Amino acid sequence: MAPLPNGIELCYDTFGDPSDPAVLLIMGLSGPLIWWSPEFCAQLAERGFHVVRFDNRDIGRSTKVGGPPIRRSETIRALARGSRGRPPYTLSDMAADSVGLLDHLGITTAHIIGVSMGGMIAQTIAIEHPDRVLSLVSMMSTTGRRSVGWADPRLLPLFVRRRSRDKDAFIKEFFLVFEMIGSPGYRTPRDEELALAEATFARGPSPEGAARQLMAILAQPDRTRSLRDLRIPALVVHGLADRLVHVSGGRATAAAIPSAELMLIPGMGHDLPTAIWPDVLDGVERTARRASSI
Repeated sequence: MAPLPNGIELCYDTFGDPSDPAVLLIMGLSGPLIWWSPEFCAQLAERGFHVVRFDNRDIGRSTKVGGPPIRRSETIRALARGSRGRPPYTLSDMAADSVGLLDHLGITTAHIIGVSMGGMIAQTIAIEHPDRVLSLVSMMSTTGRRSVGWADPRLLPLFVRRRSRDKDAFIKEFFLVFEMIGSPGYRTPRDEELALAEATFARGPSPEGAARQLMAILAQPDRTRSLRDLRIPALVVHGLADRLVHVSGGRATAAAIPSAELMLIPGMGHDLPTAIWPDVLDGVERTARRASSI
């Protein structure tokens, strides 16, 4: 566990040689660190990186923030109106958590990789803590502008349904979500989905924490103008079949960041299937090399 000055404790683990350049992996909404596959992390480490993954606040074994419960009706109204509102905490707070973890580990600068909400956090780190970022990889994410990166309206009930704390019901819901948002061109085998669902449940599901993270997402600012000021190598990865964050979000992110590389993957939805790892890992390494040549 990493105790931070703000009172948050983050659960983390690492792969590879600490003397190698650091890569910080930031997961998306309600995703614990185990959603970064150990095999993916190991392959990244084999390419010469010290890999750090962690549970964001309110998820997994990191600090549960607590506070007044968020009513489903509030979430429904926020989703329907695109309301920014006042969340219990912001993506800037979560970005500060990430930087605090780097401080705890004695890491001055790192390559930052984020998925979905994690991509939003990664962008925020690059904007608000530019001296800590060597390169940026934003995957299946968006800029915060309401006119891009929207979710398929048919997915909205997923965000407001009551979450069960029963294991069997949790696993059933897990299968349902990934059936709806997973990559149609790269289906994950059922046994692998089951293993991940069981491991996720074992880390302790937190419906309240996921709701608070969602409110932070809904309250995010439009980062487009700030992204235009970035002067770091950047890679934007997005699936052409992403129903949760429309590909327009990825296109807008790449268009905003000067000299960003855009990687669009046919058949990819809102997950990171094994079949696309080689392309993604090559892209990460290519982007890191750009940083080392500056």
